[in-house]
Amino acid sequence: MQKKLFSELGLSPESLKAVAKMGFEEASPIQSETIPKLLAGSDIVGLSQTGSGKTAAFAIPAIERVDVTLRAPQVLILCPTRELAMQVAEEVAKLAQFKRGVRELPIYGGQSYDRQLRGLREGAQIIIGTPGRVMDHLERKTLKLDQVGMVILDEADRMLDMGFREDIETILKQAPIQRQTVFFSATMPPPIRHLIKNYTREPVNIRIEAQAMVVPAIDQVYYEVDRRSKLEVLCRLIDLQDIKYGIIFCGTKMMCDELADHLKARGYSSDKLHGDISQQMRERVVAKFKKRGFEFLVATDVAARGLDVDDIEVVFNYDLPQDAEDYVHRIGRTGRAGKTGRAITFVAGREIWKMEQIIRFTKGKVRREKVPSAEEVEEKRTNAFLETLRETLEKGAYKRQDAVIDQLLNAGHSPTDIASALIHLLGGDKPAPQPIIEERAPRREFRDTRGGGDYAPRPPRDYPKYEPVSRSRTASAPPPRDRDFSGPPPAKPFRTKRDEPSPVSHEPGMVRLAFNLGNEQGVAPGDFVGVIAGTTRLPKEVVGRIDIGERQTFVDVSDESATFILKKLNGIKFKGHKLAVAVAR
Repeated sequence: MQKKLFSELGLSPESLKAVAKMGFEEASPIQSETIPKLLAGSDIVGLSQTGSGKTAAFAIPAIERVDVTLRAPQVLILCPTRELAMQVAEEVAKLAQFKRGVRELPIYGGQSYDRQLRGLREGAQIIIGTPGRVMDHLERKTLKLDQVGMVILDEADRMLDMGFREDIETILKQAPIQRQTVFFSATMPPPIRHLIKNYTREPVNIRIEAQAMVVPAIDQVYYEVDRRSKLEVLCRLIDLQDIKYGIIFCGTKMMCDELADHLKARGYSSDKLHGDISQQMRERVVAKFKKRGFEFLVATDVAARGLDVDDIEVVFNYDLPQDAEDYVHRIGRTGRAGKTGRAITFVAGREIWKMEQIIRFTKGKVRREKVPSAEEVEEKRTNAFLETLRETLEKGAYKRQDAVIDQLLNAGHSPTDIASALIHLLGGDKPAPQPIIEERAPRREFRDTRGGGDYAPRPPRDYPKYEPVSRSRTASAPPPRDRDFSGPPPAKPFRTKRDEPSPVSHEPGMVRLAFNLGNEQGVAPGDFVGVIAGTTRLPKEVVGRIDIGERQTFVDVSDESATFILKKLNGIKFKGHKLAVAVAR
């Protein structure tokens, strides 16, 4: 398929000016084929993946056909998600910026009705909406389609997957028969063919092959990783490859929340995006991410389509998607507009067969790579720090501290000790990466003696060292249970007054602290995790087993952080009581 210059496509001077301002001169293949045919009045069926430039392919002709003297909806663009509707509306606004009198209006669930009603009353000509909200306005009689001359279904396959088929058919039936109908879809299942047959007139088929669009532009690799090692491998890859801007896709909202918290605890700038987040917050997060307000967006598939962000370095599939089509849409967030991109996928256990299906579907090269070693990451960190330090010394871009250094020398410290201490404070000798778990390891038990369950935090990070007390009374830990933590925890029996917990930790590397609150004060395990993490700003992984007695509670914490926790928590107000914490004896 041949590319053409936008100036060769028969566009108005205003549209050419808008395209030039956006930095485009040459149209993509889908734009080169679609725009002239839509301007000529043909119906179109486009088989095209995310990132091919299809939004401009239908938006430019839609803008060109608007009659600015008519204040009524003339173009209707249906999108599967709110995110995609917002993206399309933004693109339309940019392309129509020099067309005086053209107004676009996004309408979708979660947005104020007042704003949408005001836009409709003011005569918006291009309506971009989700099927559910469009149907809502049709039923309220606040949206009329009698003047609509073009209906565009963007990502039609996704809308059908989401159960919008009846709404789409109702909308198409209410639109005038003498109209242009445009279908864009990543796949062409039978239901899409049925809609095309019934609601288009001699459509022109335009196809962009998946392998020609995705594979050459995106370097795709996968790593076989144990589920419990994904976080460590992710951080190793980010550090080793010096990644500064990317999207990390998770399979569930819970995993999305957990991973975003873990990344923040490890010092990476991140935020999250999933279905439980309010629409206002979603828009705020997306806007901040576009401005590079943080490094990594941790998202579920709600953002796989419709998130239009330039220059994404890499897409991580932290969890493998449910099907190959979702994989294509996820990695379509990188390598856009002819630029190269990277997609990194984590495959755990039996998921390898699903990865093989994805490779067959994309018809591309997805190579397997070995997880980088801890030594490689350490070497990279050290070299980067040394290079920064060397540049600072050579440039002399620092304020001399001779008086301070003289004081340290006079106190008997050697120059090498002083330099080593400074490097330590600056982070030049960060803790070594955690070992990668090759097989499923025992999970640490989090016991709620009042009827809770098990909690499996990851190994704690390094914090100021606490010298642990003697563990001469330590007994062997009960055998761990390997189970799925995604569901509700199993019930445990209530502890009786005579069944008081032991003051000795059974976990290696942990110290047992005694709190002066128990069942009588109505405390729960989550209360202790919350007060420790919230007051000390330490990650919740430093907390281990929790045993709640009648009047006191024993909490295992990592011995590296015990001293710090004792210092921060003693004497504070907690659950209406003054908190007293000590090492259990």
